Amino acid sequence: MGQNLNIFIIAGEASGDLLGANLMRALKQERPDAVFHGIGGSKMVAEGLKSLFPMEELSVMGIAEVLPRLFTILRRIRQTAQEIERLRPDAVITIDSPDFCFRVVKKFKSRIKTIPCIHYVAPSVWAWRPGRAEKVAKFLDHILTLLPFEPPYFQEHGLGATFVGHSVVERMENRGQGDRFRQKYSLKPDQPVLCMLPGSRMSELSRLLDKFSETADIVLRNRHQAVIVIPTLPHLKSVIEKFFVGRGINPILVYDEQEKFDAFAASHVAIAASGTVSLELAMTDTPHIIAYKLSPVSAMVARHLVKTPYVNLINILLKRRSVPELLLDQCEPGPMSKELMRLMDSKDARTAQLMDFREALIKIGLGDPVKPSQRAAKAVLSVIAQKGKSAP
Repeated sequence: MGQNLNIFIIAGEASGDLLGANLMRALKQERPDAVFHGIGGSKMVAEGLKSLFPMEELSVMGIAEVLPRLFTILRRIRQTAQEIERLRPDAVITIDSPDFCFRVVKKFKSRIKTIPCIHYVAPSVWAWRPGRAEKVAKFLDHILTLLPFEPPYFQEHGLGATFVGHSVVERMENRGQGDRFRQKYSLKPDQPVLCMLPGSRMSELSRLLDKFSETADIVLRNRHQAVIVIPTLPHLKSVIEKFFVGRGINPILVYDEQEKFDAFAASHVAIAASGTVSLELAMTDTPHIIAYKLSPVSAMVARHLVKTPYVNLINILLKRRSVPELLLDQCEPGPMSKELMRLMDSKDARTAQLMDFREALIKIGLGDPVKPSQRAAKAVLSVIAQKGKSAP
């Protein structure tokens, strides 16, 4: 592809877009000649990515959600692999979204084995399907992990693995301003704010918005002055606005990235779909619960395969229940509203969570002078250099 450092990078959802953008920025600091192709969202595009197609096409999860779009996804897999073969980049970096990314890698690796492939965000082999560690070692060249206990699971199968930390800790210097949010929306300093985060995928909204809104209705009946805020993504704006028409709840909808963190900082409590958002809430010292509901088919599979006692990252890092998890059958308005009001009313419960947040965040890089994205960039460049030395 020429004398520049050419990277093909793939992200399939919002959290991967953030990781990808941070990594691209760090790579450009190390190698100003870096050029990026691949698939990503607005944050990666802002860093210079030429996206092959809109990332949102890949933002699906679960068996029932994937099946209706199977032929489109298979076509995108072929298209992506062919583009990698055409470009012959110096490295391929895949970020999370293993169902898509790994199929792409195996497809182009079957024809071109010399392009190093680094996967960012390790599959949760410690939680379910431990056999995946041995399988991915056959086609990946290196893996970058967010959690400190993950590398040995892959190293024992001969796959190089580097713990880099979680990009969420890179926001320490800009964690949001609650006062700014309250002033903008004319909220009183002590007015309760409930933040609702029903997910970044259409499939999640279809399952969680109704449950979350019923939960909010219960909270509002008991806390009359409370205000509901929903930070979301621009492409989901019309869906959420339409959902709340005629429901008697008029939430503040937030789409801007900085305003999202201002909303977090202003919130007394939050309810969120499980995922990276729990760490973001922890960074802004926002007490919260997580709740999640799968389709019946996906839930049945999950019950048989998931082995970890927790799904929330704070709880996993601490090896204890700090953030309440209301999953599957427990994802109902009654239990969720009860937990939210407990956090709103109990100073001890709020303080305990905030102390746990800091302990967990330190484990993934909070306070380290080297940012996770910088560690990841150095690891990527090291893999490229080593692959170049071993090439015929």
